[in-house]
Amino acid sequence: MPAQERYKTDYKGVYFIHGTHRVTGKPENIYYIVYRKNGRLIDEKIGRASEDMTPAKASRQRALRMAGKEPTNAETRAAEQAAKKAEAGRWTISRLWDSYCDSHPGNKALKNEKGKFDHHLRKTIGNKQPCDLSPLDIDRLRINLEKKGKKTTAARVLELLRRTINYGVNKALIPPFPFKIKIPKLNNQTTEDLSSGQLEKLVKVMDAEEDQTAANIMRLALFTGMRRTEILRLQWDDIDFQRGFITLKDPKGGSDQKIPMNETTAGILQGINRYAESTFVFPGRKKGQHLTDCKGCSRIAKAAKLPEGFRPLHGLRHVYASMLASSGQVDMYTLQKLLTHKSPSMTQRYAHLRDEAFQKAAGVADDMLSSVIHKKKEMIRKGNKTAK
Repeated sequence: MPAQERYKTDYKGVYFIHGTHRVTGKPENIYYIVYRKNGRLIDEKIGRASEDMTPAKASRQRALRMAGKEPTNAETRAAEQAAKKAEAGRWTISRLWDSYCDSHPGNKALKNEKGKFDHHLRKTIGNKQPCDLSPLDIDRLRINLEKKGKKTTAARVLELLRRTINYGVNKALIPPFPFKIKIPKLNNQTTEDLSSGQLEKLVKVMDAEEDQTAANIMRLALFTGMRRTEILRLQWDDIDFQRGFITLKDPKGGSDQKIPMNETTAGILQGINRYAESTFVFPGRKKGQHLTDCKGCSRIAKAAKLPEGFRPLHGLRHVYASMLASSGQVDMYTLQKLLTHKSPSMTQRYAHLRDEAFQKAAGVADDMLSSVIHKKKEMIRKGNKTAK
């Protein structure tokens, strides 16, 4: 391709060629400068007329570059490439977290954790490399959250940070971290329960409730101990009325699991209208989707005057577990399987209820045996009196 004709300007070392605008295609001047730097002749483009470049501006830029006060185009490109190369080898906290998420596609908790990371870590220390962090940075992060009354959030966020850094160390992406990230200890294993009177009131309110979809969701939580998401995602194909089992697909605890279905649960499900256009027990507004919220549950809880802070669905799961544990007829392993807990430690919060049931059973035996011994002593005493 032949070189384009150059046109001189009134400024030394500044010339232009005729070109066209990148967008409109209209004719415009493209300016170049020629100068020597460190004995080397440099001929480079300085800008377009559409970019507000003029011969006078071009001349000033030429003087600055000759004096070494501004880089040449080649020096600018070299610096940009070096920066890109350095950035490619720079494992920031955000980059490590993104890599961790990509390598754990099956982690169902990531959706919620991504929000926490983006809000509390990406915006604050996400652009830092782990080696740039100090214990003071960690303390500031924790204190700022705790000041807002978010002690639980602080613990969760620091756990995410620790997991992210451990991932980088284990994958040899970053050097070993120089100090331990301490997670605030929490005592938030609340076990919600209801008295028999409160349960009676709740049942009456559910029976009278206009929104029977919400009422049925709460009934299933109470009679099966299923989680909120497990109930809302339940499909008719997951229910085996003949064998009396419900299949929980992709539950929080891991792989698909089956839980037994009692007669009351079967009655609740059989009383729910089935819609031909949906496979879900509780279909959503959009076709092919399930219900995602249940505002009616909060209204029912309020009408039943349940304790303040009682969670309508998760609380009823606790009630279900508490009733089984306190019956003394269900061992912890069975309870763990019914609740689909991944770890037995999660079920241990109900152990004291089982122990109380055992103590009551022992008390019944004590009362019965004490009564027998008392009667025997009374008979012996009366017999001695008769002998005299």
